[in-house]
Amino acid sequence: MALIQEALPGAAELQAGTGATVYDTAALKQLDTAHHLHPFTDHALLRQRGGARVMVRGDGIYLWDSDGRKIIDGMSGLWCVNVGYGRTGIADAVYAQMQALPFYNSFFNTTNVPAVLLAEQLAQLAPPKFGHVFFTSSGSEANDTVVRMVRRYWDLMEQPQRQVIISRRNAYHGSTMAAASLGGMAGMHAQGGLPIPGIVHIGQPSYAEAGQGMSEAEFGIKAAGWLEEQILELGAGQVAAFIGEPVQGAGGVIIPPPTYWPEIQRICDKYGILLVSDEVICGFGRLGRWFGCELMGFQPDLIAFAKGVTSGYVPLGGVLVSARVAEVLVERGGDFNHGFTYSGHPVACAAALENIRILREEKLVEKVAAETGPHLKAAFAGLALHPLVGQAETCALVAALDLVRVKRGSVHANERFAAKDAVGMICRGHMFDNGVIMRAVGDRMIVAPPLVITRQQIDEMAERIWACLDLTLNDLKARGLVG
Repeated sequence: MALIQEALPGAAELQAGTGATVYDTAALKQLDTAHHLHPFTDHALLRQRGGARVMVRGDGIYLWDSDGRKIIDGMSGLWCVNVGYGRTGIADAVYAQMQALPFYNSFFNTTNVPAVLLAEQLAQLAPPKFGHVFFTSSGSEANDTVVRMVRRYWDLMEQPQRQVIISRRNAYHGSTMAAASLGGMAGMHAQGGLPIPGIVHIGQPSYAEAGQGMSEAEFGIKAAGWLEEQILELGAGQVAAFIGEPVQGAGGVIIPPPTYWPEIQRICDKYGILLVSDEVICGFGRLGRWFGCELMGFQPDLIAFAKGVTSGYVPLGGVLVSARVAEVLVERGGDFNHGFTYSGHPVACAAALENIRILREEKLVEKVAAETGPHLKAAFAGLALHPLVGQAETCALVAALDLVRVKRGSVHANERFAAKDAVGMICRGHMFDNGVIMRAVGDRMIVAPPLVITRQQIDEMAERIWACLDLTLNDLKARGLVG
């Protein structure tokens, strides 16, 4: 990282004789607080806590902050740094493309070489019948594109009344107006008059939340049945599509029972509605397959992607379009009046091509399925023995721990903490302060480490998590929240 501008005296200087960079963390925090509005942040509270942590370097699965602390990145940045930090190959590919052609748009019957090559690569990697891709800059833009594309499809099919898209409560599909509407986050809907018209939500397939008295298999069928109930309530002729993440990520790693997605497929086929797989988190190896729908056993009509396509090195997203939809858009559609300045950005596509080359050459997707995914499952089974943990769940390289006040031997019998106690945030603080990043979703602690993580590093991460669970338990005892 280059030195901070001299306009900030003392912010950074080379440490004599070591080549290391020394940062004035206090000055950086002060500037950040003064000028930078962060996503999903209570800025008054952030200021009270002394400002944001400043990250300055990454290598493999590790990060370093401006005070020199080494941290295991258990969240791959934001579910995205699949090939790990410090990949000079991606940096070199980006630099070479920026020298050759840093930008040109994909409007006006124009394209560029990296966009052409990446579109072909993605068509190869995608499930059968996916031969086309529409590029965006993010997952939010990808899901906005899904809304436009789905409704345009039904217009061209002479069924313009099919406008409604069904999603799930507690799902996350992005933060733009349409994507946040697709998502089922109540806190987001409370701000900005969301959801927009034509978006409705059904329950999420959380066995812990709603499966009491049923086997997981039985619950999977019941939860999928909520879709059919909603279709019949709305009228099948009004419904355009159903969208879901194979595993709900930001909602807390909600892993559906194996019966769920095949039944969703059956219902969509029965009523002729489009099925959309949001693979922004689950794609590019996270679940041990190139796309999560392959693991879960369903065949979508559209696939939204982002994050792992470039491992987050450069922003890029898009929508993979099946033959069912693409043929209608191409043969009947005329102009598709939708797009972005940076659709098919040559630098972003160059980064994606090198990222995919790394994933393939190092067989990282296969490694997750056969090696590191099972090892993470075993490690989290060990963490489930901690007195603060009610249950542990994993699916390849995503995992979650439920923090509970009293363990009673059953996921439905465990006594949970009150929401006001914010136990997950207490735990997250101990994790961050002691060298491991876990995300808190309520009182559910989740990880999604880089795909390059080794078995030894998984063990290292699990040891730190256990130690931080001990610190959290002691903290809760001191606060009188546990006996």
